[in-house]
Order: sequence, then C-alpha cells, then structure tokens
Amino acid sequence: MSDSSLRLVWVYPDLLSTYGDQGNVLVVQRRAEQRGLHVERVDVRSDQPVPTSGDIYLIGGGEDRPQRLASERLRRDGGLSRAASNGAIIFSVCAGYQILGHEFINDLGEREAGLGLIDVISTRGEGARCVGDVLADIDPRLGLPQLTGFENHQGITHLGPTARPFARTVFGNGNGTGDGTEGAYNDTVFGTYMHGPVMARNPQIADLLLKLALDVNALPPTDDRWYEALRAERITAASQPA
Repeated sequence: MSDSSLRLVWVYPDLLSTYGDQGNVLVVQRRAEQRGLHVERVDVRSDQPVPTSGDIYLIGGGEDRPQRLASERLRRDGGLSRAASNGAIIFSVCAGYQILGHEFINDLGEREAGLGLIDVISTRGEGARCVGDVLADIDPRLGLPQLTGFENHQGITHLGPTARPFARTVFGNGNGTGDGTEGAYNDTVFGTYMHGPVMARNPQIADLLLKLALDVNALPPTDDRWYEALRAERITAASQPA
C-alpha cells in the first residue's frame, strides 16, 4: 500500500477538542502510516475554510458555546457538507455528532440548526448527566468488536428513520433515549458520544474508516498489543462494581 496516500482533515481543533478527541486523529494517522500510506494531515481552525478534497474528516467534542460557534461556521462555510456529498468519510464525537444532525439545543437554550448529514435530532435531557464508562455492541454489519468508551453529555439524541444505531449499549447511556442505542451512522458518516479517545480504545474503528476511504476489504496487519492491553484494562475497569 506504499503507493497510496490519504488526506486526513481534523475539523476545528480550536473549538471541538475539549475531551482529548485529538487522539483520534493521531491514531488514524498512525495506523495509516503503519500500512505504508502517505498521510497528509490538515488541521482546519474555525477561521479557515474546510477543504472539500479530504478522504477522512474527524470532529471532536466541545462545550456548548464552542459547539454553537462551530455549527454556525460550518453551515456558513459549506465545505464539510460538500465533502460529504463527494463521498468523504466523516467521524464525529459528542458535540460534533450533534452538529452533524438536523438540530440540537445550543448554549442559549435555543434550537440550533445542524448540517443534516445524519438523520438525528438532539435535545437536552432533564435528568442526571450521562457520565461514565460505556460498553456497547457495534452494529454487526460493520464487523467490529465491542465498543468501549467514556461518555460525558447532557444531550439526548433521537434517531430518524434513515439513521442506523452505531451500537447497542451493554451498560451506559449512549444516546440517552432509553432504547439502548449509541451513536448513529449512514454509509459514510458516523457519530458517537464516546470519548476515551474512542480510536485509542477501539483501533478497529480507525481501520474501518481507512478501508472505506481506500475502498478495500482488508488492511495489512499491525502490532495491536498496546491497543488490546488498553481495551482489556478499560473493559475490566468498567465492569467492576462501583
């Protein structure tokens, strides 16, 4: 795969990188380079245009006001939506996940329009905040092992008819709707509430994005001992009684 190249776009690190989600970019980049891929990484700040020629776009979590600013600027810019129309792979976390939906509740308590790239709507929960470790079974159509991550959100995300649940919770809240769903996706756009960062805990997700971007069914193997040790430690810790 040494003749292949990949353009990796990290969207708005100045607004949406509150919970260590930049680790997702590092993991995707590292796992691509381990396979001999040349990676061009583009970090796009919120005062810069989002390029439309990327292969994989990553968006992290953030607090309420930065989320509103990010949504406003992404709508005005239009680059991420055009990239999605071109078939780019997009993976979003928490606030980024809500932005990719049709709407969410912003820091002013108002409904804020999202990008409509996933058929979801997010509201604000009235009960306790969703905080803690999560274990979930990823949609079997994606061929991935169990999802492990950490959630920290007040939002509740409702899936529309064209959105598939990314996973079903074994424990934890996920989308917060009480139906056991966690995250959502369509063919090329993914959203989850999982931090951790989620790619470090679940490197197979990074590999899935690479396969989709490269349009291949398999990737050369890599040394996953570090990742598997982290996964096992976090799954064990999360499974222990409080």
